[in-house]
Amino acid sequence: MNGAELIVDAFGRVREVVHHAASGLTAQQLAERLDPDANSIAWLVWHLTRVQDDHVADALGIEQVWTAQGWEQRFNLPFKTEASGYGQSSAEVAAVRVESAELLTGYYDAVYQQTVECVRGLSDADFERIVDEAWDPPVSLGVRLVSVISDTLQHAGQAAFIRGVLERRAG
Repeated sequence: MNGAELIVDAFGRVREVVHHAASGLTAQQLAERLDPDANSIAWLVWHLTRVQDDHVADALGIEQVWTAQGWEQRFNLPFKTEASGYGQSSAEVAAVRVESAELLTGYYDAVYQQTVECVRGLSDADFERIVDEAWDPPVSLGVRLVSVISDTLQHAGQAAFIRGVLERRAG
């Protein structure tokens, strides 16, 4: 297994958790917050997808799926186009409401497809390319992709946890 195959496998695992966390839930369940300032499943899945879309597109020099495929209009959120959820207030978290889990997983799947198509074409040497010199040490493509996987998997796990709480409450 080479580096690209390993990274693709990791993104596939994030995808499995995203689908498990969101699939089949109602709009109300997706928007539910365990306390007044907690993140909802809808916000978590939207945010993790925006982070993956933004960071991978930037590192690979491609357009984000959010704008290229019209997901920004489909979500119709009250944020600027470039918003990814980072640093958002509790009120902004509450503003992320979607009509269905399919909207969330559809956007995630579109970002996943673009991600894995690009990553599959990388050689092991490509992972050494510096993509962000604002850090010390500068960030390589490999480190950026692992960072995205780590962040998105954490948020997907949080969404899965919330789903479990909601299911126990209902059951």
